[in-house]
Amino acid sequence: MKYIGPHVSASGGVENAPENAHQLGATAFALFTKNQKQWVAAPLTEKSINEFKARCQKYGYSPDHILPHDSYLINLGHPEEEGLSKSRAAFIDEMQRCEQLGLNRLNFHPGSHLNKISEEDCLKRIAESINIALDKTKGVSAVIENTAGQGTNLGFRFEHLATIIEHVDDKSRVGVCLDTAHTLAAGYEFRTEEDFKETFTNFEAIVGFKYLKGMHINDSKKDVGTRVDRHDSIGKGVIGESPFGFIINDPRFDNMPLILETPDESIWAEEIKLLYSLTNSPINV
Repeated sequence: MKYIGPHVSASGGVENAPENAHQLGATAFALFTKNQKQWVAAPLTEKSINEFKARCQKYGYSPDHILPHDSYLINLGHPEEEGLSKSRAAFIDEMQRCEQLGLNRLNFHPGSHLNKISEEDCLKRIAESINIALDKTKGVSAVIENTAGQGTNLGFRFEHLATIIEHVDDKSRVGVCLDTAHTLAAGYEFRTEEDFKETFTNFEAIVGFKYLKGMHINDSKKDVGTRVDRHDSIGKGVIGESPFGFIINDPRFDNMPLILETPDESIWAEEIKLLYSLTNSPINV
C-alpha cells in the first residue's frame, strides 16, 4: 500500500500537524518539529507530545508513515569546527525531539564541503556526525536525503549516499529518502519506463532498497542534470505525470512515507487524489 501526504504546517505546535494532514486526506505526512530557520527552540512540552501522539492514533498515522525534516541550517559535513559543532548539537536535538514524539526517522540534507575540504572528507564527516547522534538517541533512524547537487552540496550521487552509509556504525538506524526533483536534476533520468528501470536498478546495486525509508514526490522546474533544485506541482513540470505512476505501481515503494513538497499547497488534496488515481498503470520492474 502507498502512503501519501504533504509536508504540513506545525504552526502553533507539533500537535497540529496530524490534524492538518487529516484535513487534506493524507495517509502520510512530514513536519518540522521546530522552526527550521532557527538553531535553537524551546523544548517540546509534555502537553504537545501527548496531543501529537493522541492525534496520530486518532487519525491512523503510524510512525512508519511520518517523515520529519530537520532544520535547513544544519550542515553535518561542515569543514569548520564551530559550524560543525553547532550543526551536530542541533541535529542531536532534532533526533531527540523525534524520540520524544515516538517517531522513528528523521530526514536531513547530508551536508556541504563549502570548497574547504574534499568530498571524501566531507562524506566521512557526515557519517561521523550521524554516529554521534545515533549514540545519543534511541529508536530513531537518520534518513539521508539525496540532493540536486547545487553549489557544494553532497548527496547528489548514489555513491555519496553509499559512502556515508558505509561509514555509519549502526546500519540498522540509517536510511535514505529520494526526492524525485533532486534525482532528475542530479542527472538520473527516469521519465520513461526503460530509464526508470535502469536508474532504480543502479540504486539497488549502489545503495540498496533496504535503506529506502521514504520519498519526496515532486515535479521539477529544471531538467535532467541541471543540478538546480526547483520543485513544481505534479504534472506541471518537466517530469510529468507518468513517472509518478511508475512509483505508485512499484511495490518497492510500499509502506513508506511518500511526501509532497510541491509549491502550491492549495492543491495538495488534489495532488494526493491524482497520485492515487495513477494506481494500476501497468509497469514491469
